[in-house]
Amino acid sequence: MDLATLIGIVVAFGLVLLALILGGTPGAFFNLPSVLIVIFGTGAVTMVCFSLREIMGAPAIIGRTLFNHATDPGDAAYAVMRYAEHARKEGVLGLQKGLESAAGEKFLTKALTMVIDGTPGDEVERILRTEAAATASRHMKSASILRKAAEVAPAMGLIGTLIGLVQMLGTLDDPSSIGPAMAVALLTTFYGAILANMVFSPLASKLERNADEERLLNEVYLMAASSIGRQENPRRLEMLLNTILPPAKKLHYFD
Repeated sequence: MDLATLIGIVVAFGLVLLALILGGTPGAFFNLPSVLIVIFGTGAVTMVCFSLREIMGAPAIIGRTLFNHATDPGDAAYAVMRYAEHARKEGVLGLQKGLESAAGEKFLTKALTMVIDGTPGDEVERILRTEAAATASRHMKSASILRKAAEVAPAMGLIGTLIGLVQMLGTLDDPSSIGPAMAVALLTTFYGAILANMVFSPLASKLERNADEERLLNEVYLMAASSIGRQENPRRLEMLLNTILPPAKKLHYFD
């Protein structure tokens, strides 16, 4: 589990809840009409902007923001260097023994399997690059759904505010109806701000960050598989990997 995401969300909502409790009236901040307008309204309007398939597929990818198991790119680079050196010494068929250690990485497993099956290096690179681009596109689509929801939530809050104000102004002769109408007017804005700034925007940012990290990881695997497939010297692979790795994760495998 990604503890940074979990701790951030729990602490943020905990502080808001604490403020409500210290104010003495936490129950006053729940209003069913406001919930219906903001939460369900945001979901409905966001659904208009995307296809049903995209909406249905987004929760699984978004869930990865809480359960992110991505391998560190630096560790992955050292791992593929060992594969490359092993293939250099014993041939690509010798990589078959290493498939078990790569079982947790589907992209790497597929890449090594293609190399073992004798797929040319250029063909391996073309196939893997297409797959990596498709994966990145799915992640960016899910992030765009969250970004759109973050835009819609405050707007739905504003719509709820206008509804509450109209109801209040239409019943000024009945003092007992002013309070509930004002509650709808204020709480919809409150709910919209909470959803946009404490849920949707942070999750979208984390999903984009995870997608960038996975893109780098897949690029490491792609470079390694295509290099092994071309039977290149592992020292050249090390040089290529260092062109994409961050400075803190540069390889010094043969030093």
